[in-house]
Order: sequence, then structure tokens, then C-alpha cells
Amino acid sequence: MVPAESVLPIPSDVDFPAAATLLMNALTARLGLDLLGVPAGGTVAVTGAAGAFGGYAVQLAKSDGLRVLADASPSDTQLVAGFGADEVVRRGDDVADRFRALAPAGVNGVLDGAMLHEPVLPAIRDGGGIAVLRGWDGPVERAIQVHPVWVNSAATDHARLRRLREQAEAGELTLRVAGVLPAAQAPEAHRRLAGGGLRGRLVLDFTAW
Repeated sequence: MVPAESVLPIPSDVDFPAAATLLMNALTARLGLDLLGVPAGGTVAVTGAAGAFGGYAVQLAKSDGLRVLADASPSDTQLVAGFGADEVVRRGDDVADRFRALAPAGVNGVLDGAMLHEPVLPAIRDGGGIAVLRGWDGPVERAIQVHPVWVNSAATDHARLRRLREQAEAGELTLRVAGVLPAAQAPEAHRRLAGGGLRGRLVLDFTAW
């Protein structure tokens, strides 16, 4: 049984597969931004910006009034720019140098969707922060704070969920479906996910078992 606080109507003019892609990744990005606590006018960097988490992180950060630097492969540069990133740099283990070239004093925080961890720390100013997925906890330097993001901690935060729904309905968040597969093809979905390169989420359709 799903708690009532976790349930919302789907956004207007959105089908069920697209609606299913919204909450987990968008809520994860929202939590990361809230943990970083960067004030309007500050600068954040997003790694893995073409992915599901990264795309939402860029769009939510722009909605918060932040300057957004993001990474992408050459083939994804236009996609990430379309999310609203102010500057898009080439992704890679040395991406911190490219972020620093755009923000010489360092960014206030990093939303590390690519899970680069230590290699991206040089992009962050002294005392800044990094929002991380899957529990990485350092080591860090220069009083940088690590903020692990656990989406289940806000699964019943109805106000946050409702706001994300409103932003999706207003077109502020882009819902991306990489494919819809019958639930019986879950192994194939896992293979595609493990292969990387997906732009959007795979959705399992349990009505087509």
C-alpha cells in the first residue's frame, strides 16, 4: 500500500508512462539542491546533466535563480543547453578544470549525477558543497561539505511532491521516456540501463505483462 502523502494526480496533458518518470529523479534533484542551500544568484555545477537526475537538476536550479554550469558529451550539448544550463562543457574526469575556467572562484556546489566524486572537488569553492548519490562520503578538502541524497527520506513529503507536479504541468520540468516495455521484459530493461546512454527513463508496463 502506498501512503496517501506519496500520491498525486498526474500532470495535465501527460500520459501515464511520462508521469511515472517524474517523481523519483526530480525529487532526488530537489533534495540535492535543498541540501546545498545555494542562495539565488549563486552558481552550481551539474555532472551527468544529460541523464534523468541531471536534467531535472539543471531545470530546478534555473527555477531557483541559480547560474548553472553543466557537462555533456558533444552529442548531448544541445539537449543540456535546452534544459537551461548557462554554460555547457565537455564531460570527463577533468571536468573540474573546465568548470573552474567559467567560475574562477569555484562553484557554490556540485550536483554530482555522474558520481565523479573526488575528481570534481577542485571545481568547488572553499566551504562549498557536493550533493552525492549512493552514499559516497569523502575524503574531501578545504571544508567542502558532502551531502548524501536519499530520496526515500522525502517519499511522503507531499508539499515537495506537489510542487514538482506543478512545475511539470507548467512545462518547467521535461518528462523524458526512453522506452516503454512490458513488465515481462524487465531483464531487457536492466540490460539497456546497464549499457548506458539512455536519455530519459525506461518504463515497465504492468498492464502488458
